Amino acid sequence: MSQLLATLNTVAADPHWHTLADAVPDVTPQMPKDVDKPVQDILNWTAGLGLAAAVLGGLLGWAAVAVGHNSERAALAARGKQAILWSLLGAGGIGVTAALVTTFYNMGT
Repeated sequence: MSQLLATLNTVAADPHWHTLADAVPDVTPQMPKDVDKPVQDILNWTAGLGLAAAVLGGLLGWAAVAVGHNSERAALAARGKQAILWSLLGAGGIGVTAALVTTFYNMGT
């Protein structure tokens, strides 16, 4: 381990290392405009459809809870409660994932 640290210290302290880093041209990564718009549209549609599916799942879960309680079908009510929980978790996951993907995507543009 100490040999690895000594090697890293030697490489970092080498004056030629800095001149090599200065020789690299300053390039700013940029997404081509022809690709930028379609990718943003795909990301927006994916997040929107996923959130719409989560809302629909939550509504169907509430309907299952109502029917299950009124008809004394405990299994249906329990499944409805699970559907509500999973739709909330799914919506949160979709929201967080969409935000992360969009953030990382926008870092390159």
